[in-house]
Amino acid sequence: MNIKILTPEYVVFEGEVNSVLLPGKNGEFHIMKNHAGIVSSLMGGKVKLFANSIDEAYAKNFTKENEKDSVFSYLIKSGVVEFNHNKGIILCE
Repeated sequence: MNIKILTPEYVVFEGEVNSVLLPGKNGEFHIMKNHAGIVSSLMGGKVKLFANSIDEAYAKNFTKENEKDSVFSYLIKSGVVEFNHNKGIILCE
């Protein structure tokens, strides 16, 4: 599935991921391939991308959660996510 993470200043990430874990207003939620369409607001916290790898151009924006798993995190203050047809856009601060 394709995920794009945008801030007002720049594109944080754009690429293929296996899934994404997001900090929702009612707790974390996980979006996986073929997830139903959703629009949701996000709280401050970590956006975690589960991906085999991240392009070098975007790697500087992420912290690798651990060496064993391919989990990359990006800290946000707030935001909104829209996901439909295996494409998601995360607008955040």
